[in-house]
Amino acid sequence: MDLAGKKIIVTGAASGIGRAIALSLGANGAAVIAADIHEPVETVNSILTAGGRGVAIAADVTQAEQVDAMVASCLQDLGGLDGLVNNAGMFSSIVPRPFEQIDIEEWRRLFEVNVFGLMRCCQAVVPHMRAQGGGRIVNIISGTPFRGIPFMLHYVASKGAVVGITRSLARELGAANILVNGVAPGFTLSEGVMNNPIQLEKLQDISRNTRSLVRDQVPEDVVGAVNFFMSEGARFITGQTLLVDGGAYFN
Repeated sequence: MDLAGKKIIVTGAASGIGRAIALSLGANGAAVIAADIHEPVETVNSILTAGGRGVAIAADVTQAEQVDAMVASCLQDLGGLDGLVNNAGMFSSIVPRPFEQIDIEEWRRLFEVNVFGLMRCCQAVVPHMRAQGGGRIVNIISGTPFRGIPFMLHYVASKGAVVGITRSLARELGAANILVNGVAPGFTLSEGVMNNPIQLEKLQDISRNTRSLVRDQVPEDVVGAVNFFMSEGARFITGQTLLVDGGAYFN
């Protein structure tokens, strides 16, 4: 999947799935804006060391001015904007518990990042994609809305919203040749998850054992789907969500 010449923003690129995506896009020839709430210098250093092109920027997707600065950096430092990977989100800090114990303020915080932050990024890039005749948006979603995972209702609801956003936005932007797709990983052993012993205890074994491919999922398992949606091979695909979960759920 040759992405040479593509300029792509990846949010949440400091670690985990976002870092793996940024490194893979860079390895396939794309120039990458790696963005995170703290400047992801290590991610970009790895891209540069491997001979790629990248820029690190600190950007909180809940802050409109920081999102605008992220997009401006892509246009100025890379010379264009062809793709956006909406990976920034809250998950690894969540403690699974009954929905009655999840207060509304926690719902608001989660939706502010996982839903509203994602939409801010889409709103910021779409005018530039329209002006150049097209672009790609890939939303990193989750397998949880398809499986109805309990005890994380606010998270499942936020990712279910992104499934709907992906479909409706694909309809709305199709005439502008902007393709919008989603990638839905299963429970992935990112750095953040590995530092959450409650998630590991409650989710690791059951996730692994319900897969057709009976093993743990790691961030690198997700990158191929993202590369595909950014490539010419996916030029007639939009509005789709591809589950990358080792065959835990068949959509």
